[in-house]
Amino acid sequence: MAGELRGATILNLLVFGSTKTSASAMGAMQSSCGKTEWPVTWVEGAACNADSIAGIQAAAWTGGPVQRIRLDGRVVGSVFKEGGARHCLLGDLRPKTISGSPADQTKQAIGELDTALAQAGFSLGDTVRTWFFLENILSWYDQFNSARTQVYSGVKFRTGSLPASTGVGARNPAGAAVAIAARAMKPLDSRARAMEVASPLQCPAPAYGSSFSRAVELTTATTRRLLISGTASIAPGGETVWRDDIEHQMELTMDVVAAILHSRGFSFRDLTRAVAYFKHPADARAFRRWCAARGLPSLPVILANCPICRDDLLFELEADACKAAI
Repeated sequence: MAGELRGATILNLLVFGSTKTSASAMGAMQSSCGKTEWPVTWVEGAACNADSIAGIQAAAWTGGPVQRIRLDGRVVGSVFKEGGARHCLLGDLRPKTISGSPADQTKQAIGELDTALAQAGFSLGDTVRTWFFLENILSWYDQFNSARTQVYSGVKFRTGSLPASTGVGARNPAGAAVAIAARAMKPLDSRARAMEVASPLQCPAPAYGSSFSRAVELTTATTRRLLISGTASIAPGGETVWRDDIEHQMELTMDVVAAILHSRGFSFRDLTRAVAYFKHPADARAFRRWCAARGLPSLPVILANCPICRDDLLFELEADACKAAI
């Protein structure tokens, strides 16, 4: 059946690959899987080798029915119930028009996120995780942060804190300044909750003008899931450290991620997905060496060549970890 894979219903796809191949790849997907009835967020995250696609991450569900959310005739969200909560995974959200300034497009795209959530009985305040893929990120990242902060200033988030987030440079096939993916959760009973998790080794991101939390933990009756934001070589005071040194930037980044994991009783072996972003594709070799040296050669990670939010940052990692609820 279309939308099912070995008995699991596809919830969403995140694809890092050449935008030039997106149309043919989507056609091949429809030929093999039928009509695409799930969100697909396709962004220009080049592989760190000669491949046209760096990787594809899919979320799927086997525990019951899935409700789809549509905007302008395309599926942008999937809703399901698990562990005393309703969950919503969204993708391929972008501004209605691409003629406005990048900041205006950002506000429009977040508005589309709000509209999509409302269709399924969620609100923007239920958002726990976001991904912002920005074309030409270094030319307008400050304006992006300002636009996001303006929108968020009028939102009361259920967790009492900002969503976890990633913001990297990546084009999208529609030619919009920004494409968004997101996750939301709405508890149905006391077994489910979402809470901010601080980074033991870094200051809160709002301290230097970025409106996101370092991590968010989702707890339900069945699982504990830790969603770690895009993390880079940033000192406790917010400044970049180890400029032009990929080995040390990566070491610090991985130490920061490890500290967040350990603070909630997780380790790298609990990762269910991750994306490593490299300013220079050749630097992926340093990450592979780091993993091999620690007996972690098979982490579920995509290695993508994407510009990062600061010109002096060479590496960034985002990660999700999951365990059964205690």
